[in-house]
Amino acid sequence: MSHTMNPTTITSRGGDPGRPFMTLRGLHKQYGRGAAILEDLSMDVGAGDFISLIGPSGCGKSTLLKLVAGLVSPTSGCIEVEGMTPANARELMSFIFQEATLLPWRTVLRNVELGLELERSLDRGRRRAKAEELLRLVGLGDVATHYPRELSGGMRMRVSIARALATRPRLLLMDEPFGALDEMTRDRLNEELLRLRAEHGWTALFVTHSVAEAVFLSTRVVVLRAKPGRVHREIKVPFAFPRKASLRSDPAFLALVGEVSGALRELHGPGDGGTAA
Repeated sequence: MSHTMNPTTITSRGGDPGRPFMTLRGLHKQYGRGAAILEDLSMDVGAGDFISLIGPSGCGKSTLLKLVAGLVSPTSGCIEVEGMTPANARELMSFIFQEATLLPWRTVLRNVELGLELERSLDRGRRRAKAEELLRLVGLGDVATHYPRELSGGMRMRVSIARALATRPRLLLMDEPFGALDEMTRDRLNEELLRLRAEHGWTALFVTHSVAEAVFLSTRVVVLRAKPGRVHREIKVPFAFPRKASLRSDPAFLALVGEVSGALRELHGPGDGGTAA
């Protein structure tokens, strides 16, 4: 069901094997004279992959997303998305952060319209119609005129997802978007996220501390070591899409959750630091 890879390389899955959708080569990230956060990390990601990144605190999961998004630059190494640098590929990406980061003075509808305002080809009426469509897609068509303060945490995150999808991204970067939610809400939004992926077909890099969430969502789970961050193991997830809630109680699912948890426990050796969550 899984196998240990070269500690710094992940193989491509899906898409054209001659040219993966995204490649990371020899990534090294260090701030000033501090310890390296990432070291010699390489990865190929095929179109349509859903890759979950999991590992101890300090292993560079969030930093890796920021590098791909072009929010920070690598100390050395290179990143290509569809053959472009992150700066040139920004129009292909959307980033969903740990917090919903909605503008409190804008209604739900106006928050979703925010990304669409950069598209000069869309007039106000078309922007509004598109935003309304996306809110219906995430089940929030009836709260378009509400403000973020009037919504639950799960609803605010749905608005954030709708806003991210407004620009029709080909790559969705998600940094623990459901980490602050209760388990029932998290499970429901996991199912919603996979439904949206089936409709829109984007590729995803997803950071989480939840092993069960990583297994439920992903085509592959990548376990990172810490200090410095590098690939420890890649574990393929064989379950077919669409995935139903009942999968979570399937013995094969539970066995794979146990295997990923075991890979995390392997990181307690000397020099890895942190705790596996």
